[in-house]
Amino acid sequence: MMNRERGDFVTTNKGTENISILKTLLLIFIPTSLLMLVYIVLGSIQNTIPSLLLFMLCAALILFPIEIGVVLHASKTEYGSFSLKSSFSRHNKMSRLKIFLYGFGLCAFAGIISVTVAPLENNLLAPVSNMFTGYIPEYFNWNNIEQLKMYPNNILLTTCIVYSILNVIVGPIIEELFFRGYLTSKLSRYGDFAPLIITVLFSLYHFWLPFENLFRIFVFFPAAFIAWKKKNIYITIVFHCMCNLLSTIAFFSLVF
Repeated sequence: MMNRERGDFVTTNKGTENISILKTLLLIFIPTSLLMLVYIVLGSIQNTIPSLLLFMLCAALILFPIEIGVVLHASKTEYGSFSLKSSFSRHNKMSRLKIFLYGFGLCAFAGIISVTVAPLENNLLAPVSNMFTGYIPEYFNWNNIEQLKMYPNNILLTTCIVYSILNVIVGPIIEELFFRGYLTSKLSRYGDFAPLIITVLFSLYHFWLPFENLFRIFVFFPAAFIAWKKKNIYITIVFHCMCNLLSTIAFFSLVF
């Protein structure tokens, strides 16, 4: 098979181009850095809406459009039309039942990690986390439920609705299309290490939750690896949505 050098990647055939690690890092960390910059600036000059709602709106207007835009542009380049095909260059069909069974099983595993690895990580990083938290304005503290409850009911309801839609459906789907679909396939030259590399980068890209990396890696790597081996990212989409659904329900139980 003839390879053709083009910029910082090598095109072998449609949907199988290998992009460089540098380009991968730029695609991941420029959008999330821009998101955090806008979020911090806007949060510093106003507090009329909760910081959680502000963050979700920033993600909806900045992060998610960029990520899905990368996928659409890649599909245009590789397949000739704007679509999601670049996220499905490595895809085998699987029954819905199997997909949901994988999702449920992985979600159960995530529950085990949440009561084993997560507390251990929290204890290990507690000194750094407490010091870091001390420098953060109270407005940006999502764990301050009492402060959130001080907002009018209509704003509180809007926050919960927006959080549910973006955190349970929109966010997980776009992130999986971008990370486990598009980016992982573009690092296919690393073989079975590709899902691990992307999982680590996916965890680090969560600048807004900097002290949960070990937990996220333990939780997401099995899902990413299975999706890679089975060539079906619907597995990670279902898993990601289910995990975020449970965390959202837990959040609502505290708010209400």
